[in-house]
Amino acid sequence: MLDRIKASLPSLAPAEQRVGRLVLADPRSFASLPVAELAERAHVSKPTVVRFCRSMGYDGLSDFKLKLAGTVSEGVPFIHRSVDADDKVGDVLVKVIDNTVAAFLKYRNDASSHAIEKAVDALMETYRRRGRIEFFGAGNSGIVAQDAQHKFFRLGLNAIAYSDGHMQVMSASLLGPGDCVVIISNSGRTRDLMDAADIARKHGATVITITASGSPLAIAGHIHLAADHPEGYDRYSPMTSRLMHLMIIDVMATCLALRIGGTKLQPLLMEMKNNLRSKRYA
Repeated sequence: MLDRIKASLPSLAPAEQRVGRLVLADPRSFASLPVAELAERAHVSKPTVVRFCRSMGYDGLSDFKLKLAGTVSEGVPFIHRSVDADDKVGDVLVKVIDNTVAAFLKYRNDASSHAIEKAVDALMETYRRRGRIEFFGAGNSGIVAQDAQHKFFRLGLNAIAYSDGHMQVMSASLLGPGDCVVIISNSGRTRDLMDAADIARKHGATVITITASGSPLAIAGHIHLAADHPEGYDRYSPMTSRLMHLMIIDVMATCLALRIGGTKLQPLLMEMKNNLRSKRYA
């Protein structure tokens, strides 16, 4: 909820922005103070406070304060950060989507295009040298790694994904200069992934990490693509983080496809599509 308010501020009227900043500055107090005091603190009228709540998609101030109090108390553990125990299906629908959209907008504003460009440069060099690109992830991130392998092998790269820790260590031992490994992790603290990163670096492969800033894995590779989000990895199910990792993979795959060029990719993708026609009903 707080992330959604922060992302929505630029689109609000100046008076409603002041109310929004008041919420972000002290959400606990906002949830408990009467409307007159809130209006005074934000230097707006009482109707403006109510109008702000409705602009955020709530029925009014009471509904907004009720949901805000639930957000401040951290929602339901292991389900979703913004969800409350008494939410109806419609509430869950709105909250899950809004929380994800807010995280995506924040990433768009905060992401380092320089880091992404360095990662694409490394992947392009692997493509030119016909090296191997491998994707490592554990648990939920292992599924993201498989999705990445599916996207990149279609571009003509020698790509593979591993989610088993033993396979990751063995495969990292076979990498060398000209190869590239992309390691995906929500927490950035998984021992097997750290071991694989160290081994791949020692053998001369380029290591790209997609994980939270400040984590051990963030500094274990050559290139770090920050994936920072409001979910606590030890408390909430990786929903927003998983989608963010998939989005980062999509951005890299798209950039790489543009680098390779349509004249090379178009015939390959067209033949692939034609060969798949027999697998579908007319």
